Amino acid sequence: MAGHSKWANIQHRKGRQDEKRGRIWTRVTREIIVAARAGGADVAMNPRLRLAIEKAKAVNMPADNIKRNVDKATGNLDGVNYEEIRYEGYGIGGAAIIVDTMTDNRVRTVAEVRHAFSKHGGNLGTEGSVAFQFKHVGQFLFAPGVDEDKLMEVALEAGAEDVLTHDDGSIEVLSAAADFEAVKNALEAAGFTAELAEATMRAENNIELTGDDAARMQKLLDVLEDLDDVQEVYHNAELN
Repeated sequence: MAGHSKWANIQHRKGRQDEKRGRIWTRVTREIIVAARAGGADVAMNPRLRLAIEKAKAVNMPADNIKRNVDKATGNLDGVNYEEIRYEGYGIGGAAIIVDTMTDNRVRTVAEVRHAFSKHGGNLGTEGSVAFQFKHVGQFLFAPGVDEDKLMEVALEAGAEDVLTHDDGSIEVLSAAADFEAVKNALEAAGFTAELAEATMRAENNIELTGDDAARMQKLLDVLEDLDDVQEVYHNAELN
């Protein structure tokens, strides 16, 4: 996957995230609560909680807010019970879409997700209908101009599975999802800070969309991402 627009797509995505900072706080809060409830409040023993807290700090969430959410999840405060539900469907041109949600009302959530798909040219599918087209990985994206040889050496020594150089000069490092934290720490220790670093569902193959189709697909993605219960939206569309 050499996608010439990889860097542009990532920059657009980051811009969208910056526009929705308040909503990101809500999503990070839910992630902290679910992670702490599932694995406990000890960050040394709960890697998912560690990553959630890192996300919270990255969007400048105060430490008091973080602690309060951990306490809420582990029974020290009363809180809402969230469940994680994944939806799968198709967008413009048959592009595959995965929508991860955290909700306290699954009836509301599925209605909102289905409405977004149907109103904006997509179709909500059944469980497993598109997930096979994605792989759960650790993903790191570096800006054009990074020392490729040195980055590859550090990444592979740290346990990364692949290092890809894209047509636009950006470099992508991929690891097993379970190795994400170890690879991230090794890269940062060597002075490499990724523009994007996350455990994600990465499409095995992309579908290129241009013109009106790309605009329609972006609209569908925007509507899905703006739903209150949606945590992440993954897709295999390359928008040009």
